[in-house]
Amino acid sequence: MNNKIIFLLVLFCFILSLFSYAQEQNKDTAAQKNIAVDTAYAVKRRNMVEQYIIGFGMHDKKVIRAFLSVPRHEFVLPEYKAQAYEDKTLPIGQNQTTARPYVLAMMTELLKLEGQEKVLELGTGSGYHAAILSLLCKDVYTVDIQEEMKAKAEERIGRLKYPNIHFRLGEGTLGWPEEAPFDAIIVGFAADSIIPELIKQLKEGGRLVIPVENASGGQKLKMVLKKNGKVQTKDVIPVDFVSMIKTKSPAAVEIGNTTK
Repeated sequence: MNNKIIFLLVLFCFILSLFSYAQEQNKDTAAQKNIAVDTAYAVKRRNMVEQYIIGFGMHDKKVIRAFLSVPRHEFVLPEYKAQAYEDKTLPIGQNQTTARPYVLAMMTELLKLEGQEKVLELGTGSGYHAAILSLLCKDVYTVDIQEEMKAKAEERIGRLKYPNIHFRLGEGTLGWPEEAPFDAIIVGFAADSIIPELIKQLKEGGRLVIPVENASGGQKLKMVLKKNGKVQTKDVIPVDFVSMIKTKSPAAVEIGNTTK
């Protein structure tokens, strides 16, 4: 092998090593940028929890840890990521919104989850609240009536690796009878009454949290307890949820021992 060929081989190896080095540098730079972005979001998330969840009176440590863990910015439209950790509703597509973090935290805390429960969520939306619930119970069964919304949430949840969430396309008023009974049920839309079918699917001692529309046009968040076969309700706070997409109109459930 003459000197010219040796020189060309050495030069080729040198150029190849430079190219590999540049690729590694680009990877390192991209990784550093991702770490910086993730860190910035983590700081915003902690500020959100401290200001709007702990600051507004939530005290369940498990709930607080869940809200510190789940990246809300992954569950909103790209143009709203900068606002993801503000205490406001945000569009998520299909004329739907995700509720304020404070309201979601209150709803979650009202369920009093211990970790082994089977929870039904109606109104999957972006999947954000399902992800929160998945860290607090054994299994989450979530239902959405819109196929595109359900598909996007399922993809997102799979990508972010929350394994104990089960999806169904269907009408919220019907619940998920094949998987009933549930220890807790939570509703992410405003219904015109407490839905009878959900009471049937709730275990004895179980809790249902649901926004209900009233005659004046407002909404009240209600906590429903099934005790000794009867239903007790408690009005919690005024809320503003997207109204239920109606295909059926179930009769109002008979309420007993209502408290405010």
